[in-house]
Amino acid sequence: MRSDDVLLCHVLVIGSGGAGVRAAIEASQYGETLLVSKTIAGKGGCTTMAEGGYNAVLRTADSCDIHFEDTMKGGARLNDRDLVQILVKEAPERMNDLLKWGAVFDVTTECEVAQRPFGGQRFPRTCYAGDRTGHEMMMTLIDRLDSTGVGVHNEITIIDLLKDGDTVCGAAALDRKGELVLIKADSTVIATGGGTKVYDISTNSSSGTGDGYAIGYRAGAELIDMEQVQFHPTGAVYPYDARGRLVTEAVRGEGGVLKNSLGERFMSAYDPERMELSTRDVVARAIATEILEGRGTTHAGVYLDVTHLPRSQIETRLPVMLEQFLKFGVDIRNEPMEVAPTAHHIMGGLRITTQCETTIPGLYACGEVTGGVHGANRLGGNALADTQVFGKRAGEAAGKAGKKTVCIDDAQVDTIRSTVDNYMKGDTNPSHVIRSLQTAMWEGAGIFRTAPDLEKTLGIISHLSTIRLKAASPENLAECCIVRNMLLTASLIVRGALLRKESRGAHVRKDVTQAWDPSSSPYRHTYLSDRREGIETGVWE
Repeated sequence: MRSDDVLLCHVLVIGSGGAGVRAAIEASQYGETLLVSKTIAGKGGCTTMAEGGYNAVLRTADSCDIHFEDTMKGGARLNDRDLVQILVKEAPERMNDLLKWGAVFDVTTECEVAQRPFGGQRFPRTCYAGDRTGHEMMMTLIDRLDSTGVGVHNEITIIDLLKDGDTVCGAAALDRKGELVLIKADSTVIATGGGTKVYDISTNSSSGTGDGYAIGYRAGAELIDMEQVQFHPTGAVYPYDARGRLVTEAVRGEGGVLKNSLGERFMSAYDPERMELSTRDVVARAIATEILEGRGTTHAGVYLDVTHLPRSQIETRLPVMLEQFLKFGVDIRNEPMEVAPTAHHIMGGLRITTQCETTIPGLYACGEVTGGVHGANRLGGNALADTQVFGKRAGEAAGKAGKKTVCIDDAQVDTIRSTVDNYMKGDTNPSHVIRSLQTAMWEGAGIFRTAPDLEKTLGIISHLSTIRLKAASPENLAECCIVRNMLLTASLIVRGALLRKESRGAHVRKDVTQAWDPSSSPYRHTYLSDRREGIETGVWE
């Protein structure tokens, strides 16, 4: 290809959520940086949708040691200790960055950043901006990004990484017209977020299709713990148009209570000490059990009730929830919400070092697309902190990496072009494949799992992967590439679930009997790459 067909930069950042934008801001200090988004920077992805808050130790009564232990316990001790230490130590520093750049968080009467209680935490350390925390963060980050020299390319879909030998040297993408775009970079950062849109009911935006897991895997990077999928306990189930929409943990943090159809506050049977503020995996399983055993509502949910709270508290602390349900004809000040678990967050992902290096040279990663930080179950409030802590680290490490003399392999580009061109010759609408995939994953790889169900699901995914997708026009080529990524991401989740023959955190195998708890489990990370897959053994110290 001609040189003017290639975009050149020092650092390429793929993804425009909280982690990607923070990485680009940091990388811009070291050389020309491009940020590529398949949506519109600041408006797509999950960070801007995040409502609950950002965990940081800001009070003398709290400590990083307590935050560390809460995170490890919540993650069923599958977390990488070094990554967790970095998260809890640097989260307050990154919060100060946001405040310095103009973010407006709720404050106490003493003008300190306000903090609310969240599940699985012994101290109220979740900073918030009402229930619009992620939106406030993204607006602040985008404003800061605009003051840098970062080149932002919206509505560009990365379809594969480019390699020079074993080193990642950029990426191939499709623009909104379906034209191939090549980007050559000294360092590449994947910050594409999660992938729970592979499930039928999900809190993710339409962009949560697992692209980063898939392109990283195809490039040869190793992924860990992909079986660990968090089902948020409270997604709306009624009315139907609201199905899966996140009902923030802040509702329970402000004092909301869960009741079954009999009016019983059922969490006393599952975690009598922490009740509604137990960890998400425990609450999600409790709700699912109540529904499965016939104590759910007529819409297959349970009730989340805040009617006992002062109206002013609901209106000022939970304005988005109030507005959201009012649009559906439900006034949460006077009647309970109906909720059920919904696919929310993937704790596994690309294996990274403390400097956000993946297992292949030239490739870095940060945010939800990585594994190790959250272990087997993420604490609410830790994800937004993760975006800022490791976004900064990834951008800095990628920016400081030296310039490389690399060449784009024409044969690789020809293969990519051939794959894309074949979508114009297919015979099946991608939406049909998506629907079948989501149904299979919800039924066979959900909260409760067995080997026969997982094997059946993997078989369905394998079959769906053989279907020839049809792009109605060049503008639809990116959709076909995304479905390819969804199928691979789903396969990685199911393969990881088959490898982990234990129940741990968010991963529950109903067909496995075990005599150990997380602290004495004989298993560590599952791992998946194009070269090897398996599960590590041995108890961590």
